[in-house]
Amino acid sequence: MFKKFSLEEVSSQNQVKASVQRRIRQSIQDEYPGLETVMEDLLPKKSPLIVVKCPNHLTLVVVNNVPLFFCIRDGPYMPTLRLLHQYPNIMQRFQVDRGAIKFVFSGANIMCPGLTSPGGVLDEEVDSERPVAIYAEGKQHALAIGFTKMSAKDIKSINKGIGVDNMHYLNDGLWKMERLD
Repeated sequence: MFKKFSLEEVSSQNQVKASVQRRIRQSIQDEYPGLETVMEDLLPKKSPLIVVKCPNHLTLVVVNNVPLFFCIRDGPYMPTLRLLHQYPNIMQRFQVDRGAIKFVFSGANIMCPGLTSPGGVLDEEVDSERPVAIYAEGKQHALAIGFTKMSAKDIKSINKGIGVDNMHYLNDGLWKMERLD
């Protein structure tokens, strides 16, 4: 998704009205209840919230020139990896085995066998079409954020094909863009 992402990809930046800001805050709070205590620090009510539109129906939520969340079409808001590294327990997590790490870093989707092999770990309660954090065997921080194609139970039972769409990974265009200036 963000493999070749850069500032040139930005088509418009708009400061949103208070009502839209409230709707975005509420949507993020509903999706990530673990952020409720720090929501005022992340998305202050007094600070302007800027929505950045990009090609492929991509929307970034930016506060103080720092991208915090992204959304594709009308899907759920997903945190950037920088935000996920600050608050690691806000998302459900999957763990891939060591063999899948280099493929995830190159932007490949996460295949079911990489999640069900001995080094992989699945959070059993994850349904299909949900955002998840992708961790690597033996590593402390998340290496990607993905969107599940099937539920965790289906990933375990079918064990073939793409289990998670890789949306944002370490060292992609969004990771390299620390600030929108």
